Amino acid sequence: MALDEATTLFLATMAESGTKPIEEMTPHEARALGKVLRDMYGPGPAVASTADHHISTPDGGRIGVRVLAVEASRGTIVYYHGGGWVMGTLDEFDTLCRHLATRTGCTVVMVDYRLAPEHRYPTAVEDAWAAFRWVADQRFGDGPLIIAGDSAGGNLAAVTAQRAKTEGGPQIALQVLVYPVTDCDLNNSSYADPANQLMVSRASMIWYWGHYSDPNDRTNPDASPLRATDLSGLPPAVVVTAEHDPLLDEGEAYAQKLRAAGVAVESRRFNGQMHGFFTMVNILPGHQDGLDYVVEHIERVVAAG
Repeated sequence: MALDEATTLFLATMAESGTKPIEEMTPHEARALGKVLRDMYGPGPAVASTADHHISTPDGGRIGVRVLAVEASRGTIVYYHGGGWVMGTLDEFDTLCRHLATRTGCTVVMVDYRLAPEHRYPTAVEDAWAAFRWVADQRFGDGPLIIAGDSAGGNLAAVTAQRAKTEGGPQIALQVLVYPVTDCDLNNSSYADPANQLMVSRASMIWYWGHYSDPNDRTNPDASPLRATDLSGLPPAVVVTAEHDPLLDEGEAYAQKLRAAGVAVESRRFNGQMHGFFTMVNILPGHQDGLDYVVEHIERVVAAG
């Protein structure tokens, strides 16, 4: 089906503003675009408390995490933001994560992993793991531990789930992967579909990968989690994809490979939506449908304890 009306209008407005394609921007220019979108989201709902912390990484670095706490927390969600490993700040995803916290009754911990090209692969992978271990050690309540992320953040969530299996824990109750980057193949059918050259295009993904990693590293499972040989024993997954998204095929392929390995998977393709719809609070109505779907499945896990 075609893009929904709200998305079509949004894209027209962006085109009229004269915004350059991502692949024609410097990383600094691309990051400024994120601030524009943040201002459009508006503030999120109040939570019981908000606290920013800094944690040390094995390489001697320091990264930020933001804890959005709720009263009588029923679980903990570690959230990795999107942005092609190049863009994204805690403030830009604060509104989304506040909605996630209040809707699920879970404490949400947002991870400010270091960005490329200043910090190339595998820095983001190591930061994601360090933050996950820190959250597990903090024990924000007794409920289940869930990891989630969108786009490049979905990549980091998937990679973290694989590493937790390899390392023997901490135990993850659910992984929520929203249109995740799972492979470095830029020539599959959804990349070639001209209808999918919208918010994210093949050219922009080449730009993101180029800033993030060297070509020889991209087939490593902690860069392209679809390339892992054994997905058995991973936590249950919720996989969200968008019909008009170059990442559609690889997201659905990852869901299928998880199922084939015996992992419980719930997945849904959101028709009429483009890459990025899930995070566009107060901009695209499709965001609400995506959030409802994710909250429904988190609720099942939380209710089961």
